[in-house]
Amino acid sequence: MKDKIAVLEEKEREAEAGGGEARIQKQHEIGKLTARERIDLLLDKNTFVELDKFVVHRCTDFGMDSKKFLGDGVVTGYGKIDSRQVFVYAQDFTVFGGSLGMVHGKKICKVMDLAMQVGSPVVGLNDSGGARIQEGVESLGGYGEIFCRNVLASGVVPQISAVMGPCAGGAVYSPAITDFTVMVRNTSYMFITGPDVIKAVTHEEVNSEELGGAMVHNSRSGVAHFAVEDDKECIALIKELLSFLPSNNMEDPPRAQTDDPSDRRATALRAIVPENPNKPYDVKDVINAVVDEGYFFEVQEHYAQNIVIGFARMAGRVIGIVGNQPNILAGCLDIDASVKAGRFVRFCDCFNIPILTFEDVPGFLPGTSQEWGGIIKHGAKLLYAYSEATVPRVTVITRKAYGGAYDVMSSKHVRGDIVMAYPTAEIAVMGSDGAVNIISRAQIMQAEDPDAERTKLIEEYKERFANPYRAADLGFVDEVIRPEDTRPRVISAFEMLDGKRQTNPPKKHGNIPL
Repeated sequence: MKDKIAVLEEKEREAEAGGGEARIQKQHEIGKLTARERIDLLLDKNTFVELDKFVVHRCTDFGMDSKKFLGDGVVTGYGKIDSRQVFVYAQDFTVFGGSLGMVHGKKICKVMDLAMQVGSPVVGLNDSGGARIQEGVESLGGYGEIFCRNVLASGVVPQISAVMGPCAGGAVYSPAITDFTVMVRNTSYMFITGPDVIKAVTHEEVNSEELGGAMVHNSRSGVAHFAVEDDKECIALIKELLSFLPSNNMEDPPRAQTDDPSDRRATALRAIVPENPNKPYDVKDVINAVVDEGYFFEVQEHYAQNIVIGFARMAGRVIGIVGNQPNILAGCLDIDASVKAGRFVRFCDCFNIPILTFEDVPGFLPGTSQEWGGIIKHGAKLLYAYSEATVPRVTVITRKAYGGAYDVMSSKHVRGDIVMAYPTAEIAVMGSDGAVNIISRAQIMQAEDPDAERTKLIEEYKERFANPYRAADLGFVDEVIRPEDTRPRVISAFEMLDGKRQTNPPKKHGNIPL
């Protein structure tokens, strides 16, 4: 037995050495941790159970039969984060550049299958040169099987991808399908075709960072949700993100203790939302004033900044928040904002997370670039997401709620449960100026003093329509509240909705306007 234990221990040392000390040192020199160091940081101490530690690839072409490493370039298994079970895989760049072959892919598929069967989140730590060319179509098959599992797991268990190094070619589609993607500045990048191919085909000169770096995908493409400074910050963010999420779609998000009173009134809100409808303000100030401990965990902070999304807690309960941002584009909905918010709403609905919407929207962004870019189709995604959602939903209209955008932003008409409005709310087809120009044009033109007549009609329109009371008369607004009462009113509404049961008509799935 002693000899057999010695063999086991030697194999364990060999597997844990990865590609060897020299390659590990090179990884450290460029500011990256190894796959095992990342897992150690991610999981609670002494909880990691590794699977398939000793497997090796089966490729015999191109001299690969003499180049074998135990584990085949990916560390897989399960453990706990804050005492909750998760499954994890971490690609090891010190072994074949983390490239994916058939066995490498099967290891990842195994933990994904287990995660779905037992209902636990999957965290993928990506650091790979892409498909292992020596294995040809077998490596492509490995990717395909992972993508299929990403799709089947979507809406069943949370899936989080961390891109902590290169992620190129077909490899990018797994992070794209998962729920949240974190990228590390300066050391990670994602693209389908690299700089060399682009130069050869289109003659464009671009480097990896410019083409697919962390900030490119956080601020321009919207592919990524978070940008962090280094591997340690990346791991810390993943752990915090998971604290807001249930383990699977059959559970509720974890509750937390809070010392923030549920009946706390936020008097600052009276000053935050200006009476002047044309004056901007930061919706994050509104959010911070009402959530527990004033803490808001923002998602996709750098992308489509005219809408704000993220998680917070109210009375210890996790909620997803969507808010128009008057500081950017006056809070208009555009293509990017619609897609950003639509996917977030669908995520919350998948995982039983109630949604709080702060509405201050003057409409959809006008312009040929928006129309030609498909704002009709993309705006419909947000409308579809809200209409489909069955989780508890509370909407607070702080100021403008104009036109079709009023409908889209979780109104009563798309099954919003409780709609509140501040006295500053303006709920109408359009702003007073535009409305008067259309409906009273002839009257203005015939007046002795057109400017004075126009001003008078605008004031009359404001008095009649630019307020929340017409909508309240019709039951489209449940309650007009004082701004400082937002927190207790919203908490009360979510408590009332705690037992909500709503289902959609039986069907295979809807046909969202992709």
